[in-house]
Amino acid sequence: MSHSVTHSFDAVIVGAGVSGAMIAWQLGLKGKRVLILESGEPLPVNINDFVQRFYLTTAKVPESPYPPDLMTPPGGTGLVDPGQRNAPRPTVLTLGGNWQDPKQAYLDQAGPLPFASTYERVAGGTMRHWLGTSLRFLPNDFCMQSKYGQLVDWPIGYDDLISWYGDAEKAIGVSADTADQTYHGISFPPGYSYPMPKIPLSLVDQAIAAAVDGLEIDGEAITVTSTPAGRNSRPYDNRRACAGNTNCIPICPIQAKYDPSVTLNKALDTGHVEIWPRTVANNVVVDANGLVSQIDYIQYATPDGPPTGRGSVTAKVFILAAHAIETPKLLLMSTNDGRTAKGVANSSGQVGCNLMDHPIYLAWALMPQPVFGYRGPLSTAGIETLRDGSFRSQRAAFRIEIGNEGWNFPIGDPYTTVMDFINGGNLSGLNPQKQPLSGALLTTTLNQNLSRQFRLGFLVEQSGETSNRVTLSDRTDHLGLPRPRITYDLSDYTKQGFVAAKQAADAIFAKLNATPFTATPPSPAQFTVGGETFNYFGAGHIVGTYRMGSCKDDSVVDANQRSWDHANLYLVGSGTFPTIATGNPTLTIAALALRTAAAILSDAL
Repeated sequence: MSHSVTHSFDAVIVGAGVSGAMIAWQLGLKGKRVLILESGEPLPVNINDFVQRFYLTTAKVPESPYPPDLMTPPGGTGLVDPGQRNAPRPTVLTLGGNWQDPKQAYLDQAGPLPFASTYERVAGGTMRHWLGTSLRFLPNDFCMQSKYGQLVDWPIGYDDLISWYGDAEKAIGVSADTADQTYHGISFPPGYSYPMPKIPLSLVDQAIAAAVDGLEIDGEAITVTSTPAGRNSRPYDNRRACAGNTNCIPICPIQAKYDPSVTLNKALDTGHVEIWPRTVANNVVVDANGLVSQIDYIQYATPDGPPTGRGSVTAKVFILAAHAIETPKLLLMSTNDGRTAKGVANSSGQVGCNLMDHPIYLAWALMPQPVFGYRGPLSTAGIETLRDGSFRSQRAAFRIEIGNEGWNFPIGDPYTTVMDFINGGNLSGLNPQKQPLSGALLTTTLNQNLSRQFRLGFLVEQSGETSNRVTLSDRTDHLGLPRPRITYDLSDYTKQGFVAAKQAADAIFAKLNATPFTATPPSPAQFTVGGETFNYFGAGHIVGTYRMGSCKDDSVVDANQRSWDHANLYLVGSGTFPTIATGNPTLTIAALALRTAAAILSDAL
């Protein structure tokens, strides 16, 4: 359906991920007429098609349940050409030898290192395939420059977000215990409790917790802490309790894990919010007074079909919530016949700059006794004690995620090990004699090895660099719109975090009496520091590119995520983060969105 005639709303939101959903919900509750423009597919009636797509695909990657299909034809082995899709997105399948192939990789990557994370363009956004980790940032995460002389300070602090964190935890439905979370200065209002009790520690967590007791690293006592999770430990908000399907990424088959469709449906239920799917915003129009007057869009009916409509929408307030790569792309595309020659909201020149992620150092080993992974949520605990300390004046910090899925993340187990012992291979490192096995010996050998596997994921803090940026490529998608061009590298500050992560992994494995199997096969996502080679993986935590600040000269938005340049434009989501901090970003994204919704209602509507 074409909406070629200009329509007027109180607010127009671009993007139906967690930020867009939270703000639409809050505005809708106050009777404001809200339109969400979503570039991808609409909210489904149920997730059956998503689950079926995941079951049938041979590539069990985070993007596989969600449209558009990764392979052409569906079920085939060839990757879809992003130039033939109207709302293409990156996939981990292009992070190997294909990372610079324009026929397979949506992102135009200029290097020198590949950006290793992906995102979705579908109603519900990238949070469709999040793990559920719902950590608060630490107080010191907000003041890195004043505390440690590194990175930059945020224009807000922990105390400014403390009540919004609580609101976000309620909206998401976080399972946790405050007693576990009061470390490194994290505090709660008197009497505060999470919406649900914490998810119990897995057998893997329990074994590691018992074994590392007494270990110190960088002067910090190592302790295992349950991880706050956006999944139900008991029925909550009309959703079932977690059944331990070990499939949080990419999709919870029973929807015990929160995703933004929950909040989008609440927004729609207000009767004041509507969503236009398959509608790609392609231009932000600024009038002579410096206000955004409309957003232009292109609509399509099928992923690879022709445009079916073009038009524009007007509103009092405009909110861009299209993720930390698509949002700067849209801003940079919008030059307004030279009136915003550098792009909308870009008087500082900072739009697209300071692209960050949590590059992950993976380490894996065999415990001396069975710990029985491959059950329960993918992660239920971590080691948070190394998220802060005086060492941050010299190198990046990290948190350590304990995995419950054996060696699935690092090498694709149990499939890799099973095939090794059936075919006489040794990709896993567990069959050095390359002996093919069968029958009872095969079963016994697999049980002995798979039951002892565990892995650690070190989510390393990345410094923001102006040179790490999103610009416009001369490559286009099927609608003729430019794809994002990514320039990316890791600083010495970040690389030294990897060195410390390996040292921590070695110390933990030694304390556990575990046998390390960490390997660094050749990979584009690889660097060398101090003569040692490291592979890194993307955490999917795409941060920066239109950061908030206290001054319009070196930031894009203020503390309320409002554009310095255009009084009726808000840019929301992880792109506003001045630093990536040491916790997974989703809870902070949601808290900031709720805070910004309140500011919009108070100041703009």
